[in-house]
Amino acid sequence: MTLSLARRAERFPDRTAVIDISEERLYAPAETIHENRVSYGDLSRIATRTAERLSALDVGPGDIVCLVTRNRVASLALLFACRRLGATLAPISHWLTPASVDRPFDVVDPDLVVSEAAQRDLVRSIPFDRSVTLEELADADRESVDDGRGSGRDTERPLLLLHGDDGHPVVGYSARTLEWNCISSVVTWGLSGDDVAPLVTPLSAVDGLVRVALSILYVGGTLLLDRAFDPGDTLTAIDAENATVLAGRARALTDLAAESGFEDAVDSLERAVLEGSLDDDARERYRDADVPIARAYGRLECPTALSQSFTSDGDPAAVGRPVPDCRVRLIDEDGTVLEGEADGRLALSGPVVAEGYVTAAGTDDENWYEPDEIRGDSDDDTGGRGRFEDGWFRTDERFHRAGDGTYRPR
Repeated sequence: MTLSLARRAERFPDRTAVIDISEERLYAPAETIHENRVSYGDLSRIATRTAERLSALDVGPGDIVCLVTRNRVASLALLFACRRLGATLAPISHWLTPASVDRPFDVVDPDLVVSEAAQRDLVRSIPFDRSVTLEELADADRESVDDGRGSGRDTERPLLLLHGDDGHPVVGYSARTLEWNCISSVVTWGLSGDDVAPLVTPLSAVDGLVRVALSILYVGGTLLLDRAFDPGDTLTAIDAENATVLAGRARALTDLAAESGFEDAVDSLERAVLEGSLDDDARERYRDADVPIARAYGRLECPTALSQSFTSDGDPAAVGRPVPDCRVRLIDEDGTVLEGEADGRLALSGPVVAEGYVTAAGTDDENWYEPDEIRGDSDDDTGGRGRFEDGWFRTDERFHRAGDGTYRPR
C-alpha cells in the first residue's frame, strides 16, 4: 500500500474515514457535537475535486501550497490533492500570531495560500498576495487531473513542509517518508482498520497530522475531527463513536481526565499514546479507567522515534525503545558513539526521519535541499535544535539509556 487515497477508496469506498464532530454553530454549548461522516470514497472525491481546482489555478509539480486553517476535512483533501499534482503542502499553524506567522514564510516561498475566512486577521499579516479562501477554492473552475493511483508521485521531493510550534524551523517530508512513519505507527501501537481515534492536536503539527491522522487513514481506520480541541466535546465524541485509541500531548490528555464522567466516557478506549509527562492524578484516572498508556517521544524532524509498550510498568519518565525503522544512538560531546548504558546526546536515523530543513537560500524554482547540504547551528533558522549530518539527525537533547535499552530524557 502507498499513501494513495484513491486505492483505499477503491478497496473500501463506504468505510467511514472521518467524522467531523465540529459544532454546527460557532458558539454552541459545551459538550455538543455536530456529526458529518465522510467515507473513504467521499474523501477521495473531495481530494480529486480539490486537485482539479488547484490545477485550474495553475498549481502543478514542484509548486508549494500554504494552508492556514483549523482542523478541517479540507485540510486532508488538500494534502492528497497536492500529492496527485506533484505539489507540496505547507500547513501554517493557526496558533501563530500576526507577529510570528511570517517565520515559516521566511523560508517557504508559496505559489498559493489557501485559508479559511476565520483566519483573515492572521492572513493579513502574511507577506504574500496570491491567496484564496476555502470557500473561493470550492467555487473555482476545475481542470482534469489523473486519479492519483499511480506511483509516480511517491518521489523524494517533499510532499509536506511542517514548521515548529513557534513558526520555525521548517522541515520537509517526502511521500515515501510519510508512508514509513505510518507503517511504524501501525506496528508500534497495533493500529488497524477497526480503530477510531479523536484528533486532539492540530493538523498543522507533526504529531497531529503524521502520527495520528495519516496513520489512522493509512490503515483504514476512522478519525474524529474537531475544528479545535475541546475536552468536553472530545469526550462526548469518544463515548458516542466508541473511540479505541487516543494519542496526544500531556496537556490534552490531562484536560480530558479532568472532565466529569471521564471514566464512563472512555470505556471503549483500548490504549493511549502520550507525548510528554502526566502528573500522578491524571495518570491515576487513566489507570482507574483501565486505559493503558504508552509514553512516546518524537519531534518535528522525526514524528515518533521512541515509544513504550502499553504493558510497560517501569520508570514513568522513560520513553521506551526505538520504534521500527528508527535507528537511535547516543553520542558524546566529541561525536563518539556511546555503547551500553550511557548518557549522551540523542541522534536519529532511518526512513522515518525527515529529509531535511528547508532554507531560504533556494531559487524560485527550487527551495529544497538534501540533508547532506544542510548544516544547522545556533545562528540559523533551526534555532539550534539539531542538524542533519552524514545520514543522521543529531539533536541537542540529552538522554540516558538504561541497560535494558530503554531511553529516558535527562
